[in-house]
Amino acid sequence: MRESFLARISAEIPSRETHSAQFIRSSRAASLPIRTTIPLIFRRESLHMQGSPDSNVTQSDIAVQSTIENLESTFRDLQHQVESLQRLASLGTVCAMVAHEFNNVLTPIITYSQYALQDGQPDMLRGALDKTLKNARRLSILCGKILGLATPDQMGPVPAPLAPLINDALACLGRDLSKDSITVDLDVPEGLSARAHAASLQQVLFNLILNARQAMLDRPGRLTISARPLDDGRVVIHVTDTGCGIKPEHLGRIFQPFFSTKVHENQPDRGGIGLGLHVCKRLMADQEGDISVESKPGVGTTFTLTLPSA
Repeated sequence: MRESFLARISAEIPSRETHSAQFIRSSRAASLPIRTTIPLIFRRESLHMQGSPDSNVTQSDIAVQSTIENLESTFRDLQHQVESLQRLASLGTVCAMVAHEFNNVLTPIITYSQYALQDGQPDMLRGALDKTLKNARRLSILCGKILGLATPDQMGPVPAPLAPLINDALACLGRDLSKDSITVDLDVPEGLSARAHAASLQQVLFNLILNARQAMLDRPGRLTISARPLDDGRVVIHVTDTGCGIKPEHLGRIFQPFFSTKVHENQPDRGGIGLGLHVCKRLMADQEGDISVESKPGVGTTFTLTLPSA
């Protein structure tokens, strides 16, 4: 019986090349985390063998199970690393915007300070210090929000007020969207909360807002973020843009890893590596939520997030 079981396990475990190909195909065909069936098969058969009178589990059997469990653990670690890398990649995408905004804040500080030093009058020096303090605080707040987005979420699901999370996600862009001819409309009731990983939800919102901005850069647009409670005890968030939209043939693939329709390789604030929406899907699933999309080319796109109510 043990020999037939090991033969079955050997047949279930593909070669390195085959497994790699299957891994890529399955990861592109599904937007949820990839799970192999081998560990489940092994454990079910292993438990059956241990419970039967003629079971004869050897050290070799135990070693195979230990190896599979180690592979599962390694795969989970890799998934977390992908989430962290995608978060940093999104911040890298906006670094050109943030640098521009920093320059806009620092330039008047430098100019005003130079003029005050040349003038030498106490009132002028005080004015220069006041302006420096005001702008330095503005930069400090921006840096704090960006660092918060870059920090992995260490807390479990908690009641998360949605209005502050959405405002923080917008602030992480480091740019007033009106400078891009984009109007922002927020329709989020005060006090409305969802049960979520706060940092993870902020990362999802930041990615959707970043995508919406990129879709509207070539035209005046409108970004609308709304939220409301549902009758089934959940909360829904809509993120809608009036950008270029998504082609119907692409809608079924946008949550797949490494799929991207962005081709602005020479413009850092418009590019993408195709991991953002895939990670968003995973992050929403990890907090018992969901994300879906509706889009019409030339009209715009709406992403819908659903989460348990707090």
